[in-house]
Amino acid sequence: MTTTGGSDESPSVALRTEALEQLLTERGLIDPNVMDAIITRYETSVGPLNGAEVVARAWTDPDYRRRLLADGTAAIKELGFSGPQGEHIVVVENTPTLHNVVVCTLCSCYPWPVLGLPPSWYKDPAYRARVVREPRTVLAEMGLTLDDDVQIVVRDSTSEVRWLVLPERPSGTEHLTEAELVPLITRDAMVGVARVAAP
Repeated sequence: MTTTGGSDESPSVALRTEALEQLLTERGLIDPNVMDAIITRYETSVGPLNGAEVVARAWTDPDYRRRLLADGTAAIKELGFSGPQGEHIVVVENTPTLHNVVVCTLCSCYPWPVLGLPPSWYKDPAYRARVVREPRTVLAEMGLTLDDDVQIVVRDSTSEVRWLVLPERPSGTEHLTEAELVPLITRDAMVGVARVAAP
């Protein structure tokens, strides 16, 4: 399994999507303005930036971190993030000896309010099957090599529970403010397929 930077869509998928949207619009089945508003919402208002704000708050506010780990849904809602696919979010913390990685083996359940729409690799049957059987290998293929003494726990999202990883705070960031930490925190780190890199 390989992943690349940039768009998760190939040109042919993008063209087919555009053609389908045009056809549905011509038949009066969808309103392009409504579609644009939904897409904009999930690209800007609902997405990984929300999750990064949650993580940065947990890194800088020990009381918030405790609430987040005790009741993820409620703590996330404190920051104003809720909605479909976010009704029950459980937050698990990565440490130097324990690494959590998230998958949905049945479909592609994903915490939309804090991570936006799932990337194509998350929905890929190869990722969904292999990360459960050989997580260390899959993570290495995605660029994350973990020491042998690090325990890996695979968290399987369902329609009832969606998982969010609280990644380890990188060393050398102790002087950074919450706002300065946010841009460092990636979607992949909150799924557990990457670490947050120091600036």
